[in-house]
Amino acid sequence: MSGQRSILFAELTRTDLHDLAPHALAVVPVGATEQHGPHLPTGTDFFHVEWIARDAAKRASESIPIVVTPTLPFGSSEHHFPFGGTISIPTTTYYDVVTAIAESLVRDGFQRIFLINGHGGNHELVQLVARDLALRLPVAVAAASWWNAAWDVLVAEGAHEVGRLPGHAGRFETSLVMSMRPDLVREPRPHRDTPGSTDPRRFTPLVREERHGFWQSIDGYGDSPDLGTAELGARYLDVSAAELARAFVSFANSPMPSSGGRTWP
Repeated sequence: MSGQRSILFAELTRTDLHDLAPHALAVVPVGATEQHGPHLPTGTDFFHVEWIARDAAKRASESIPIVVTPTLPFGSSEHHFPFGGTISIPTTTYYDVVTAIAESLVRDGFQRIFLINGHGGNHELVQLVARDLALRLPVAVAAASWWNAAWDVLVAEGAHEVGRLPGHAGRFETSLVMSMRPDLVREPRPHRDTPGSTDPRRFTPLVREERHGFWQSIDGYGDSPDLGTAELGARYLDVSAAELARAFVSFANSPMPSSGGRTWP
């Protein structure tokens, strides 16, 4: 891919995209618009997924043709409505919306699609979209929450050591926003006695437990936001983008069963 040509879908012409589609990886960032405590902006989740997706794609573009679509700024966020400041798409509708976006890319001629997620409430849904789309259509589809794809490098950076990784509006996400958009972080940031570390082995527990009223009980944010720093955020973003770039390249170069085992051109 020419270094002079944008990697952003919205900045390319129909002719550019027609030429790129059969060979390029299409990256689709999906986030959310929801309350993030009294200190972080409601756009936190789509801010960081867009940042990560674009940075990773720029790095990957040195090895593969790649295009990043506009970020879907809304997600499945019903659990945040008790606090207001939330725009949510119901679960089944969200599945249909992401499926429609991916199907549009297939109709445009793309054969490889990577759904990259920035909101915990979307985590399972984008995986289901990937599974079902690849069952119906002759395409390769990947789906991951970006912190999950970068889990090992984030653990190596100690990102799991205060509360949950990624948690919600705690040290981790506060650090990200302090690095990306410090002007949007409201002071004073809340303090909370910090819970124990995240299990460094995995993001999803072996048994999922949900309790009615949980989010109200923690006032809509996780561990202690006042422990976040811009320096931590910059480091988390950098190592995650590098790891995600590797995932993009690996997926783009993986063989399709219908191709007789050859790699993508």
